[in-house]
Amino acid sequence: MPAISMFYGIVVSLYFLDNRRHNRPHIHARYQDQEAVISIPEGEILEGALPPGKMRLVLAWIEIHQEELTADWQLAVAGQRPFKIEPLR
Repeated sequence: MPAISMFYGIVVSLYFLDNRRHNRPHIHARYQDQEAVISIPEGEILEGALPPGKMRLVLAWIEIHQEELTADWQLAVAGQRPFKIEPLR
């Protein structure tokens, strides 16, 4: 699972060919020993959890980079490596 961004201790990844598990565009965000799966278009938490402050950062990052994330999702489901996306600063 390639990491596409890292910020404030959060690692954001996209799985290759991961459209079978959740059936919609999503990212995996990890912070320490916690992980959340979050939909790209809606910012809906599909699975897991992060501390509230970290979740707010991830949701803000998703909103800022929505177009890039959608393009990366298309690459990932086609079996191609997604591009890195700028971290939240």
